[in-house]
Amino acid sequence: MADGLPEYFFRVRDNGAQVFRVDTANRQRRIEMDPIAVLNVKNGEVKPQGDRVLSEDDLKEIRRWMKRRAEVLAQREMDDIHRALDHLNLTAQWVQSRATDAQLDEVTDALLLAMHDLRTVLVRKRADRLVGG
Repeated sequence: MADGLPEYFFRVRDNGAQVFRVDTANRQRRIEMDPIAVLNVKNGEVKPQGDRVLSEDDLKEIRRWMKRRAEVLAQREMDDIHRALDHLNLTAQWVQSRATDAQLDEVTDALLLAMHDLRTVLVRKRADRLVGG
């Protein structure tokens, strides 16, 4: 578009996005956003809005956005795991140096069960990798 706006706008929502075609080529030069599709990033589904038929250009841009979105979500997931490692270490330091008895009573069982569950899954996955590969 001449005014620098993208041709499409993707409003992120759970598991995907709603896609709008951006239009400023009207008499009032207002920005209009016409909903054209709803996307599900997890299963790759693209549902046109109403009885709309998506063009090849629409589908190409939608698929490109979905690919980039999946990459961003995968990066965020790994970043969350690295943060969880930091939080485990910070939690151990907190337990050792600052936690009161009342605070420990509040969280000990939940932490032990969560760590036991995580350890069980990690050991099983490691064993599967060693046996399978």
